[in-house]
Amino acid sequence: MNMTKRSGKAYLFGILLTEAVGGLAALLTQEGTKLYNLTIRKPPLSPPPSVFPIAWTILYALMGVSAARIWQLPTSDARRSALRLFGIQLAVNFFWSIWFFNFQAFSLSFFWLVLLVALIVRMILVFRELDAPAAWLQLPYLLWVFFAGYLNYGVWMLNR
Repeated sequence: MNMTKRSGKAYLFGILLTEAVGGLAALLTQEGTKLYNLTIRKPPLSPPPSVFPIAWTILYALMGVSAARIWQLPTSDARRSALRLFGIQLAVNFFWSIWFFNFQAFSLSFFWLVLLVALIVRMILVFRELDAPAAWLQLPYLLWVFFAGYLNYGVWMLNR
Protein backbone atom coordinates (compact mmCIF):
# COMPACT_ATOMS: atom_id res chain seq x y z
CA MET A 1 0.00 0.00 0.00
CA ASN A 2 1.44 3.37 -0.92
CA MET A 3 1.93 6.15 1.62
CA THR A 4 -0.88 8.35 0.28
CA LYS A 5 -3.43 5.56 0.62
CA ARG A 6 -2.25 4.83 4.17
CA SER A 7 -2.36 8.54 5.03
CA GLY A 8 -5.88 8.89 3.69
CA LYS A 9 -7.06 5.91 5.71
CA ALA A 10 -5.38 7.23 8.86
CA TYR A 11 -7.06 10.61 8.46
CA LEU A 12 -10.42 9.03 7.71
CA PHE A 13 -10.13 6.75 10.75
CA GLY A 14 -9.06 9.63 13.02
CA ILE A 15 -11.94 11.82 11.92
CA LEU A 16 -14.53 9.03 12.09
CA LEU A 17 -13.34 7.98 15.55
CA THR A 18 -13.58 11.45 17.04
CA GLU A 19 -16.87 12.22 15.29
CA ALA A 20 -18.28 8.90 16.56
CA VAL A 21 -17.36 9.81 20.15
CA GLY A 22 -19.01 13.20 19.74
CA GLY A 23 -22.03 11.69 18.01
CA LEU A 24 -22.49 9.12 20.77
CA ALA A 25 -22.26 11.84 23.42
CA ALA A 26 -24.88 13.88 21.52
CA LEU A 27 -27.14 10.85 21.19
CA LEU A 28 -26.87 9.96 24.88
CA THR A 29 -27.53 13.54 25.99
CA GLN A 30 -30.33 14.35 23.55
CA GLU A 31 -33.09 14.53 26.19
CA GLY A 32 -30.86 16.30 28.72
CA THR A 33 -29.90 18.86 26.09
CA LYS A 34 -33.56 19.54 25.25
CA LEU A 35 -34.35 20.04 28.94
CA TYR A 36 -31.28 22.27 29.34
CA ASN A 37 -32.27 24.46 26.40
CA LEU A 38 -35.81 24.88 27.74
CA THR A 39 -35.22 25.37 31.47
CA ILE A 40 -31.71 26.56 32.28
CA ARG A 41 -30.69 30.20 32.62
CA LYS A 42 -27.64 30.90 30.48
CA PRO A 43 -24.89 33.53 30.77
CA PRO A 44 -24.30 36.38 28.32
CA LEU A 45 -22.57 35.37 25.07
CA SER A 46 -24.32 31.98 25.05
CA PRO A 47 -24.65 30.99 21.40
CA PRO A 48 -27.91 29.60 20.02
CA PRO A 49 -28.21 25.80 20.33
CA SER A 50 -27.65 25.35 16.57
CA VAL A 51 -24.04 26.59 16.89
CA PHE A 52 -22.85 23.71 19.08
CA PRO A 53 -23.22 20.78 16.66
CA ILE A 54 -21.55 22.80 13.91
CA ALA A 55 -18.65 23.86 16.13
CA TRP A 56 -18.15 20.38 17.56
CA THR A 57 -18.25 18.71 14.15
CA ILE A 58 -15.44 20.98 12.99
CA LEU A 59 -13.48 20.56 16.23
CA TYR A 60 -13.78 16.77 16.21
CA ALA A 61 -12.58 16.68 12.60
CA LEU A 62 -9.54 18.81 13.49
CA MET A 63 -8.86 16.58 16.49
CA GLY A 64 -9.07 13.49 14.27
CA VAL A 65 -6.66 14.92 11.70
CA SER A 66 -4.27 15.86 14.51
CA ALA A 67 -4.37 12.37 16.03
CA ALA A 68 -3.89 10.81 12.59
CA ARG A 69 -0.72 12.85 12.11
CA ILE A 70 0.63 11.44 15.36
CA TRP A 71 -0.53 7.92 14.49
CA GLN A 72 1.44 8.00 11.24
CA LEU A 73 4.74 8.74 12.99
CA PRO A 74 7.18 5.88 13.50
CA THR A 75 6.31 3.65 16.43
CA SER A 76 7.87 4.87 19.66
CA ASP A 77 7.11 5.23 23.35
CA ALA A 78 6.52 8.94 22.78
CA ARG A 79 3.97 8.26 20.05
CA ARG A 80 2.19 5.66 22.22
CA SER A 81 2.08 8.09 25.15
CA ALA A 82 0.74 10.88 22.94
CA LEU A 83 -2.03 8.68 21.55
CA ARG A 84 -2.90 7.42 25.03
CA LEU A 85 -3.18 11.02 26.22
CA PHE A 86 -5.39 11.79 23.21
CA GLY A 87 -7.67 8.89 24.16
CA ILE A 88 -7.87 9.95 27.81
CA GLN A 89 -8.79 13.53 26.99
CA LEU A 90 -11.37 12.30 24.46
CA ALA A 91 -12.97 10.14 27.17
CA VAL A 92 -13.00 13.07 29.61
CA ASN A 93 -14.58 15.20 26.89
CA PHE A 94 -17.26 12.53 26.33
CA PHE A 95 -18.21 12.29 30.01
CA TRP A 96 -18.44 16.04 30.46
CA SER A 97 -21.58 16.02 28.27
CA ILE A 98 -23.15 13.35 30.45
CA TRP A 99 -22.45 15.22 33.71
CA PHE A 100 -23.53 18.56 32.32
CA PHE A 101 -26.64 17.77 30.28
CA ASN A 102 -28.05 14.55 31.73
CA PHE A 103 -27.27 15.11 35.40
CA GLN A 104 -27.12 18.92 35.32
CA ALA A 105 -24.21 18.61 37.74
CA PHE A 106 -22.93 22.03 36.79
CA SER A 107 -20.30 22.35 39.55
CA LEU A 108 -18.87 18.87 38.87
CA SER A 109 -18.97 19.63 35.14
CA PHE A 110 -16.98 22.82 35.66
CA PHE A 111 -14.21 21.06 37.55
CA TRP A 112 -14.32 18.24 34.98
CA LEU A 113 -13.69 20.91 32.34
CA VAL A 114 -10.72 22.19 34.32
CA LEU A 115 -9.33 18.64 34.15
CA LEU A 116 -10.09 18.56 30.42
CA VAL A 117 -8.25 21.86 29.85
CA ALA A 118 -5.21 20.50 31.70
CA LEU A 119 -5.28 17.34 29.58
CA ILE A 120 -5.65 19.30 26.34
CA VAL A 121 -2.75 21.60 27.24
CA ARG A 122 -0.61 18.59 28.12
CA MET A 123 -1.63 16.86 24.87
CA ILE A 124 -0.73 19.95 22.83
CA LEU A 125 2.70 20.12 24.46
CA VAL A 126 3.32 16.40 23.87
CA PHE A 127 2.06 16.61 20.27
CA ARG A 128 4.27 19.65 19.65
CA GLU A 129 7.35 17.60 20.47
CA LEU A 130 6.33 15.02 17.86
CA ASP A 131 4.60 17.06 15.14
CA ALA A 132 4.02 20.81 15.44
CA PRO A 133 1.06 20.93 12.98
CA ALA A 134 -0.71 18.24 15.03
CA ALA A 135 -0.35 20.46 18.09
CA TRP A 136 -1.63 23.56 16.24
CA LEU A 137 -4.69 21.64 15.04
CA GLN A 138 -5.71 21.21 18.70
CA LEU A 139 -5.64 24.93 19.46
CA PRO A 140 -9.23 25.70 18.30
CA TYR A 141 -10.41 22.85 20.54
CA LEU A 142 -8.58 24.31 23.54
CA LEU A 143 -10.03 27.77 22.88
CA TRP A 144 -13.55 26.35 22.52
CA VAL A 145 -13.20 24.40 25.77
CA PHE A 146 -12.09 27.62 27.52
CA PHE A 147 -15.27 29.23 26.18
CA ALA A 148 -17.25 26.19 27.35
CA GLY A 149 -15.70 26.73 30.77
CA TYR A 150 -17.03 30.28 30.83
CA LEU A 151 -20.48 29.04 29.80
CA ASN A 152 -20.40 26.15 32.30
CA TYR A 153 -19.37 28.46 35.14
CA GLY A 154 -22.06 30.96 34.19
CA VAL A 155 -24.74 28.27 34.10
CA TRP A 156 -23.56 26.97 37.47
CA MET A 157 -23.75 30.43 39.05
CA LEU A 158 -27.11 31.34 37.48
CA ASN A 159 -28.82 28.06 38.36
CA ARG A 160 -27.74 27.32 41.93
